[in-house]
Parts: sequence; C-alpha cells; structure tokens
Amino acid sequence: MNGALYEAATMILPLIFAIVCHEVAHGLVARMLGDPTASERGRLSLNPLRHVDPFGTIVLPGLLALTHMPVFGWAKPVPVNYARLRNPKRDMALVGAAGPASNFVLAALSAVAIGLMARSLPTGAKPGAVETFVFENLVNFIQFNCFLGMFNLLPLPPFDGSRILRGIVPWPLARLLDRIEPFGILIFALIFVILPQMAPSLHLLDRFLLPPVGWLLDQYGALEAWVAGPLVNTGS
Repeated sequence: MNGALYEAATMILPLIFAIVCHEVAHGLVARMLGDPTASERGRLSLNPLRHVDPFGTIVLPGLLALTHMPVFGWAKPVPVNYARLRNPKRDMALVGAAGPASNFVLAALSAVAIGLMARSLPTGAKPGAVETFVFENLVNFIQFNCFLGMFNLLPLPPFDGSRILRGIVPWPLARLLDRIEPFGILIFALIFVILPQMAPSLHLLDRFLLPPVGWLLDQYGALEAWVAGPLVNTGS
C-alpha cells in the first residue's frame, strides 16, 4: 500500500470511530435520563455517515495532520432536548460528561488490546503486516481518544466541559454560560487560534491541554506494559 494511503488509513479510521463513539455516548446517556431525541432521529448508530460533519470530521483533521499538529475534530452534535431530561440541569452535565468518558474508556480498552497483542507474539517474533496495521490503528486510537476527551473538557461553550460546569455552578452562572454559548466558537478561535499567532508565548492549548494528554498517554502506556507482561515493550 502506498505510504501516504497507509498512513491516512491508520489515522482516519480511528479518528472517525473515536468521534462517532463520543457522540453516540451523549445520546445513550440522554436516553437513559429520559430524553430519546437522538434515538428518534436515528443518531444512536455507529454508522459514521449519520454523524459526519464535513469540516469538523474531514477537512480540519486532514489539515492538522498535513501540518503535523495534534489531530482532533468533531461530528454533528447529537440532539438533546433539555426539557425531556428528568433533571435538566444535573442530567445535562451527565450527558456532557458521557462523551469524554467514552473516549477515556475506549483508550483503556485499546491499551489492553495492544498489551494482549504483544503478549501473544512468540519471543523474538516480528508482527506481520495485518498485526502491524491493527497495532498502528490502536496506537492512534488511544492518542485521538485522549486528545478528543481532554479537548472536550474545556469549560467553554459549546464544549462538554461547559455542560459539566453548568450542572454544578449556581443558576446565575449557569445562565451566563447559556448567554455566551452562541459565541463560544468565536471565543475559542480568538483565545486558542488567533491569540497564539499574535503572541506565541500565549499558545494556551500547548500549555494547558498537551500536559494532561501526555500524562494520560503515559498511564495507558503503563497499562499496555502491565497487560503485555514483563520485559515486553509495546512501543506506544
């Protein structure tokens, strides 16, 4: 397989799956808490065509990959109706937390899978082409899930962190978050994209997002090594 196509395959597949699972998790928890809107609209599906946002799922991740920046993206948000939740303020926080939580769980399962793959190889044996392809997809899946989960915990509308924050702060602050939500993407672009271009020392994503992502990757690496057994280096 052509090198560029191979690299794209090992990145696009895990990225789309991570994004789709993130959105489905929101819808599943919403349904558990009384709001079946996502289910009624056919969004509780792992079919990526039901969730793809042309820019957030395809164009942006591709541009980030080409420029060797951390790759992330988003899908079309799963519809949630506040009014149908049993306890809208609390339950919306739980719905918001479900997306990042699903990413961290999927990353852990992938780390276990990598460890099991390493354990299954005979001593000194090299993995074949299929095993290598699966391994590289799993490694990228861990990385994408870690970054996607942490990125969405930013306490800025419309990201999941703001939903969680809204559920725990007093009503006046919750209403303030509601008022600034329509401008959330603009505020994000100003703080995290435009400002760093003007003052590189203020690259807040690098300062506040990459360290916890790196810590998470270390923990999943330790999990891989533990599952693989002694004296095995999984390399992720």
